[in-house]
Amino acid sequence: MNFKDRVIKVVRQIPPGRVTTYGTVAILAGMPRGSRLVGGVLHFNSEKYNLPWQRIINRHGFISTTCLEHPKQAQKALLENEGVEVSEDFIVDLKKYGWRGRENKLT
Repeated sequence: MNFKDRVIKVVRQIPPGRVTTYGTVAILAGMPRGSRLVGGVLHFNSEKYNLPWQRIINRHGFISTTCLEHPKQAQKALLENEGVEVSEDFIVDLKKYGWRGRENKLT
C-alpha cells in the first residue's frame, strides 16, 4: 500500500464531529514529515474517493486551506454541520474536537 492509499485509509477513519491535523494523518500513514503531501493527496483525491477533507486542519487548529475549490468558508460550514464549533477566524479547539487515531501502524 502506498502513501496515498494509507492517507485515504486514515482520513476515512476520522469520525464525524472530529478533526485532526495534516501531521497526525502523515504520522498515522507512516510518513511523519509528510504533512504537505497529505494536503496534496486530499486536494487531488477528496472528490474521487468521497473523503471527509473538511476534518483535516493545521496543527494550530486553524482552517488553513487556500484552495479555491475547497474554501475556508465551505470547510467551516461542513464542520459546523457535523457539530464542530469553528470560530469566526476559522479556529477549532483541538482539545475538544481533536482525533488522534491509533498510535500504532495501520492494519
